[in-house]
Amino acid sequence: MPKILIVDDDKDMCLLLERFLRKKNYEVVVANSGKEALNCLFRNNVHLVLCDYKLEDVTGAELLTSIRKEYADLPVIIITAYSDIKTAVDAMKKGAFDYVTKPLFPDEILLTIEKALKSGGVAPHNTNGAVVDGAKADHQNGSVKEKQIALHSDRFVAGKSPLFKNILEQIRRVAPTDYSVIIYGESGSGKEVLANEIHMQSKRAKNPFVAVDCGALSRELAGSELFGHEKGAFTGALNQKTGIFEVANGGTVFLDEIANLSYDIQVSLLRAVQERKIRRVGGTKDIDFDVRIIVASNEELWEAAKKGKFREDLFHRFNEFSIKIPPLRDRKEDVMQFATHFLQQANEELNKHIKGFQPEVEDIFRKYVWHGNLRELKNVIKRTSLLTDGDMIEVTSLPFEIINYSKLNFDEAEEAPAEKASKVEAGIVLPKREDSLGENSLKDAAADAEYLTILKALKEVNFNKSKAARLLNVDRKTLYNKIKQFDENNNR
Repeated sequence: MPKILIVDDDKDMCLLLERFLRKKNYEVVVANSGKEALNCLFRNNVHLVLCDYKLEDVTGAELLTSIRKEYADLPVIIITAYSDIKTAVDAMKKGAFDYVTKPLFPDEILLTIEKALKSGGVAPHNTNGAVVDGAKADHQNGSVKEKQIALHSDRFVAGKSPLFKNILEQIRRVAPTDYSVIIYGESGSGKEVLANEIHMQSKRAKNPFVAVDCGALSRELAGSELFGHEKGAFTGALNQKTGIFEVANGGTVFLDEIANLSYDIQVSLLRAVQERKIRRVGGTKDIDFDVRIIVASNEELWEAAKKGKFREDLFHRFNEFSIKIPPLRDRKEDVMQFATHFLQQANEELNKHIKGFQPEVEDIFRKYVWHGNLRELKNVIKRTSLLTDGDMIEVTSLPFEIINYSKLNFDEAEEAPAEKASKVEAGIVLPKREDSLGENSLKDAAADAEYLTILKALKEVNFNKSKAARLLNVDRKTLYNKIKQFDENNNR
């Protein structure tokens, strides 16, 4: 029976999750802090960690880093709120299997847990880029396992916006060459899969494409992962290991978040790039290799070089060509195209036959600011598909936070409720009131004020409904009922 560790400083949430998972035949242990969680892992044979991003003593990302040092293959699922999408995406890049957003839905969290347990490790793949279904190095028992997946035909989804068409033109020009390429873009924007498409359009397409997240490599093991090591090179090196440059020989190496490599590894990487030779850790023999190198970063490497975070000479070695992926919020024309593609994936995964989106949903999607880019869009589609029983995805299936996004980012605390009631924001409107006084006008004004107070409280506690209920001095059930009532009123 799989054992799950729940980490959350909200004891009510822990209790609910524990009861739910025990009913689903899981063993459960609970920790209310990061320190307690590490103690639980030491004492128990845990198969999966379900961790809230915001803890009192550490963040989920910090705890994840500590877990990865000792339990490299233990799957970790991050629980977060929509205000923390960016940080949740960063946590995935550091090795989290996936994240789920509040409020939690039983079917959704159960499905995510089952997938994580079946995978038996850290996030196995990244299918949220500008091009879908990329390949990443699979680290199992300390070795690099190469995967390669064709990205053409129905697997390739190219945006139709002018910005994205410009990217496709750049790929067409640089792919046939052996130029090193730097890809810039925010988390979740599709840097890895864009790199894979460059590989697939190159003369190296029949050879390996190996991707490594440099942000997930510890300083101690980065040299071993990149260049390999000899048996006995360090404590724990029981066997000889082949590094990614040898694994990808003849193909392409993709180094994601390259700026996260330590300075000493950057020096070794510069030597390898210049001489096209590597030396395994603990070895004495130089090994020739032939790979194309594509790197990615969410910050400008030139700026990082000026700050002393990245070697300037290494930057110039890589900067033979660069591509910048615009965030999804700057190419609204692409939103529904990717949403439709992700819906097709969700239909296959859930064995459903949802045909599309109601016009109101499309309008909200186009107006929403996608902080997590395509990764966030995909997760929203997965969630709404899970909650949809009909042929079309409706507004009622969308998360409360995404429907009311602009209201949850307001700074108009002093504005009167009556003025707020007439505003149109992000495709959602507070109920309009008649100018003349009617028998319900006072009740309506009170409802509007209550609505805005709840929204403000949710924002203050990062949409943790248990904490918001305590802040508002009501029980959680009352708060959930209020939110449900607001959703029903707005969707009549």
